[in-house]
Amino acid sequence: MNAKDKHTIYTLLKTADAYECGFIREKFAGEPVFGDDTETNHTVVSTPSTGSGTATTVSTENLGLTIEELNAKILRCTRCGLARTRNNVVPGMGVMNPQVLVIGEGPGYDEDMQGLPFVGKAGVLLDRMLAAIGLDRKTNCYIANIVKCRPPENRNPLPDEQAACFSFLETQIHILKPKMILCMGKIASEKITGQSISINQRHGEFFEYNGIPVMPTYHPSALLRNEELKRPAWEDLKKFKKYLDQLNSN
Repeated sequence: MNAKDKHTIYTLLKTADAYECGFIREKFAGEPVFGDDTETNHTVVSTPSTGSGTATTVSTENLGLTIEELNAKILRCTRCGLARTRNNVVPGMGVMNPQVLVIGEGPGYDEDMQGLPFVGKAGVLLDRMLAAIGLDRKTNCYIANIVKCRPPENRNPLPDEQAACFSFLETQIHILKPKMILCMGKIASEKITGQSISINQRHGEFFEYNGIPVMPTYHPSALLRNEELKRPAWEDLKKFKKYLDQLNSN
């Protein structure tokens, strides 16, 4: 294959990925230099150095994608089987450039009926938890989920359902640029950190997602089932608030 054909394929892949995700991921960053195949049929690909040792990314501002446009795409999504059983898609809600992005697992019954995240009993408790440390979805937070449609009977979202939906959350994070991320429960924590997480053992610890501090803590639903977890969850929130205050003071 010659260099021109390779560049054509590369451009098609890059365009398709940018359309799907809303931004150009690091794996497509920069402009590779393609060479014609040699007699051994090896492809020569090199990426110019940016001088900093890191890839150059293209921002969503350059692509003109807004959170409203992204959420409109989410509302039309039929990537997985959850699209067939949902009543409403739940893209997320909150403010632009939030202090904190709160990430849950997926919508429940009330969320599915209203099309809004965390509006049932767990949502009421979440709002109280956030208010206790000066946070609110109407002023300085954005709330989203790993999957945007309710799994039947509130079961855990399957790995393929999470994978089908995750690029939407990636793009939300890319657009919103939160200062910190608070993960509610095991599934959100594992998907964001890329690690196997025991909430009982790792709650209140700090991780990173693309340079953004991340803390896993107990899901509000778990606190409703077991009130003994409220004390450690409160200690997590105080630690989270202290870290956020330090970021805001710098």
